[in-house]
Amino acid sequence: MSTAPQPRPLTDDEYLAIERKARTKSEFVDGVLYAMAGASPPHNDVKDNLVVALGTRLRGSGCRTGSSDVRVRAGRAGRYFYPDIVVTCGDRQYAANDPNTLLNPVAIIEVLSDSTRAHDRGTKLRAYQDIPGLREYVMVASDEAVVERVVRQPDGTWRFDTLVGLDTALEFASVSASVPLAEVYADVTFPPAPPDEDGQPGG
Repeated sequence: MSTAPQPRPLTDDEYLAIERKARTKSEFVDGVLYAMAGASPPHNDVKDNLVVALGTRLRGSGCRTGSSDVRVRAGRAGRYFYPDIVVTCGDRQYAANDPNTLLNPVAIIEVLSDSTRAHDRGTKLRAYQDIPGLREYVMVASDEAVVERVVRQPDGTWRFDTLVGLDTALEFASVSASVPLAEVYADVTFPPAPPDEDGQPGG
């Protein structure tokens, strides 16, 4: 993800006008455009596995998934993102100034990569927590079987959980669904681990 050159901060309406005409997607934070980079094969494989697994489990429940073409406004104006996966329940609500900008996800899932990991855990985490109806934000590694989840509690605080290993399952708090990590990472080839301090292969 990189910052697109621009002479001054943009307004929300200017950003949305650019997106309607653009061939590639950009996210938007406080007046600045961020061009979205292409994803790696493991990233895409993990996302596709989750879309299928979660979508199948939600069928007939009144909840459904949407993938990375769904633009979300994160709470207040000035912050727009394209999450890897969104989950909504009931009718989808859209922004008054843009019929393609979703306002009411109950869950957001981002698949982490080297180029987006810090952004997903920092700026996006804080922004997503401002969405009134969001119940959980899930961050899924694409280079190892690790899932981090932040869940809104009844008192408005957030609980952080980490799941590690293919023998665990992702139990969603926002919807009635459980997806084993073995299914999330089915047929995903992880990159080799970096060497340790002695130069030996990681593992």
